[in-house]
Amino acid sequence: MPLHEPADQAVGHVETPDAEPLVSVVIPTYRRPDLLHRCLRAIRVQQFGAGTFEVIVADDGCQPEVERLVQELNGAWPRCTLRYLPVPDTQGPAGARNAGWRIARASVIAFTDDDTIPDPGWLREGCRALSTSPQCCAITGRVVVPLPARPTDHQRDTGGLATAEFVTANCFVRKEALLKVGGFDERFTRAWREDSDLQFRLLQQVGPIGTAHGAMVVHPVRPAPWGSSIAAQSKVFFDALLYKKHPRWYRERIRPNPPWHYYVSVLGLLVALVAALAGHAAMAWSGFGVWFVLTAWFCCRRLRGAALTPSHVAEMIATSILIPPLSLYWRLRGALAFKVGFL
Repeated sequence: MPLHEPADQAVGHVETPDAEPLVSVVIPTYRRPDLLHRCLRAIRVQQFGAGTFEVIVADDGCQPEVERLVQELNGAWPRCTLRYLPVPDTQGPAGARNAGWRIARASVIAFTDDDTIPDPGWLREGCRALSTSPQCCAITGRVVVPLPARPTDHQRDTGGLATAEFVTANCFVRKEALLKVGGFDERFTRAWREDSDLQFRLLQQVGPIGTAHGAMVVHPVRPAPWGSSIAAQSKVFFDALLYKKHPRWYRERIRPNPPWHYYVSVLGLLVALVAALAGHAAMAWSGFGVWFVLTAWFCCRRLRGAALTPSHVAEMIATSILIPPLSLYWRLRGALAFKVGFL
């Protein structure tokens, strides 16, 4: 079914409940009712002309608070059907999104996340861009991440969403394209690389992906505990899956080269430990020197332009020591789990 551009009419115009929506918004959520409520408040005031739309909250946390929130808000939305979908049989946003778009009634699916704040013109601009680009199977919008002048490492990491090629925090995909590629790969059980996998498969199997700079969502940085980058290394496990499925595109668009400095740093530390146990002091000091120089360089690189508070500097020193071996551990686990030679 072709997408028709929404007319610029009064926001208060009410369509019949059975009217087919122009777009279905799918929001995966997991035990964050406060953030979800903020996101839904922003979607409620969308300037979408006279068109109707539906919102599907796909909850893989199956949280009673989320279900109650959706039920309480549903009756107050004149041009929108708000639907709650529990997703007990999958893990992660990929599975939740699949459950959501498969029950959607519209021919266009708009994806965003529960921690975003869509701009009032988000739906209008995204649908307009897709309707005027019939050759495109999907459109990616703009993600704005507010950052201080000197962000922390965690803030800067989240800020990468603003320059990513394709993120499910803000994209519009034709339902027929999702049917053709089978949706998201549910083996990506964390919010990591499942969007790049979908992007690559859409480009390879369906057609081009356009951009809509006017379709904007704001993605505030969520608070994170001290040393959060240590736990984040487990996401590298799914880099191995993306590399197995798209080796050339992974190297061209994600990470051109393996993190060789991690390998050399860890090797230097192992040489230092083994040599020290064997009584070879010169070799032990050489290995320790290699590890120390690379670790110091890594820490300084992460601190360049970042916050220099004592707590953040201490965090960067501690995590710069731990990240290389942990990252290599998760890379090895991913390579073994998905049976791929992944460096």
